[in-house]
Amino acid sequence: MLVTATACATNSTSGLAKTVDAFADALTRDDVPAAAKATSDPAKATDTLGTLYDNLGKQVNFTASKIEDSDQGGTFTLNATWKLGKDGKDQWTYTTTGRADRSGGDWKVQWDPATVAPGLNVGPLSYGLVYPDPAKVLDGAGGDLLTQQVVTLVNVAPGADTAAVAAALAPVAPDVTAASLNSELAAAQGKPVTAVTLRDSDYATVRSGLENLPNVTLPQQTRLLTVDKSLSSPTFSGLSDLWQQQADAAAGWAVRAQGSDGTQRVGGPDPKPVSDIHTTLDVGLQRAAEAALTPVTTPAAIVALQPSTGKVLAMAQNAAGDAQGPIALTGLYPPGSTFKTVTVSAAMQAGEVAPDSMVACPGKENIEGREIPNDNNFDLGQVPLHTGFAKSCNTTMGRLAVQLPPDGLTQAAAQLGLGIDYVTPGLTTVTGSVPTADTPALRVEEGIGQGKVTGSPFGMALVAAALARGSVPPPMLVQGQPGTTAKQPPALPAGIADQVKAMMRETITGGTATALRDIPGLLGKTGTAEYIDDKHAHGWFVGIDGDLAFAVFISDAGSSDPAVQAAGRMLRAAH
Repeated sequence: MLVTATACATNSTSGLAKTVDAFADALTRDDVPAAAKATSDPAKATDTLGTLYDNLGKQVNFTASKIEDSDQGGTFTLNATWKLGKDGKDQWTYTTTGRADRSGGDWKVQWDPATVAPGLNVGPLSYGLVYPDPAKVLDGAGGDLLTQQVVTLVNVAPGADTAAVAAALAPVAPDVTAASLNSELAAAQGKPVTAVTLRDSDYATVRSGLENLPNVTLPQQTRLLTVDKSLSSPTFSGLSDLWQQQADAAAGWAVRAQGSDGTQRVGGPDPKPVSDIHTTLDVGLQRAAEAALTPVTTPAAIVALQPSTGKVLAMAQNAAGDAQGPIALTGLYPPGSTFKTVTVSAAMQAGEVAPDSMVACPGKENIEGREIPNDNNFDLGQVPLHTGFAKSCNTTMGRLAVQLPPDGLTQAAAQLGLGIDYVTPGLTTVTGSVPTADTPALRVEEGIGQGKVTGSPFGMALVAAALARGSVPPPMLVQGQPGTTAKQPPALPAGIADQVKAMMRETITGGTATALRDIPGLLGKTGTAEYIDDKHAHGWFVGIDGDLAFAVFISDAGSSDPAVQAAGRMLRAAH
């Protein structure tokens, strides 16, 4: 009798273990039918488990342990690890207990959702990130620049009265018309479209006209926005990205159970606190730069740096520029005569000339097969190099450039930061490109900032900052986090920067930018850069005003005059 009882107990425990192990294995394989079949209530188990995998995913491992048989039935422990979120980086590990019985002859797991996961008996589980209290993005003086704000999306579905929607939005979004909405809806092929996203102040203005329109919904979201709507710009996208990266890195996560009286958290760590992001931006200068560009109808940008530190003080664009993206930071254009700062630097380093060397400045000249004219074919005859620079003699610069080695301009540009790209927190930038000029004709074109030479407004501001400082300052938008580069700029020989700056001063006092000579001590260089054909030209001006270096770019300006005027508006407002 003793032997028989022992055999029955062993068989009973073996059967229990088989059932519990099969249950754990089916849960691991997200085999809902098999897991449900091992329970006392397959119908309820099927519904609950199906929703569980839909909400938490299927990256999970269950193992059973401590399987025990007693007069009251079987008991066991389940150990589970879920891999949650993107790439399964968030792990939720827990242990539960369960019971089993053999009332029907075979062992069955007593169905209890809490055996599968904590809180599952309360209601369906969900996973989500838990973000810290949002950081602010501050300007250089510590004022609020960007903060997280609530916005309202105006979503329009097919069947909506588009004329009524447009009329309601007219006070804050006059560009949204019935025709534009109809076009967007047609392109969406039956899906709703977002007509516009509104800040709280704008939404308050139009809310009453929108909230009762059929087929119009008004969901809300949170977004990082400039505190001052007028300062909104694509140039701040790098700061938004940095803010989001910081928030993501600090985020915790939670598994929540949805019950009839709300949710309760059943797993996951709390978020870590985040610090405000302190930028180097001078809001007063930023406003002055944006105001200076407001009258300009074509895309335009201004970038201003502090040469002594590399701090980015302003990165402004007009509305036409904003429509094309962050052109101030990544737009590449021929820099025209502003590149002559590089050309004279290269020529002086090569020993070709000194500032007082007499050079020819004919109205036009055929140099190595490339016909080079001065603006309106002005002819100065023989003049000192500093005069040829101040008056912007193309023929002089073309002749100097052709005598340089193929990489002469490339190296001289790198000494001033052009062609050197930085990884700078809060900024996505491209400085420009100055390819090796293998042919004399190409060197001629590059010498006057044409051909294959390109520069961004940021890149040309960096050139001005490097001349002001005597070396390239690593750019910095976030306090204490200067940019880094894999290719360090070669050193600029002593004295070269001072010689170029003296010529830039003469550009203001007696050259092509005398419209700015009322601004004390200003240094500068104008630039007109042809593109497409000789009927289209961008306008440039780069300047140094004490510990301020900047570049002004105006697309399709026709000449440098509009850029000079914009620089004047900015500087006079700032002063």
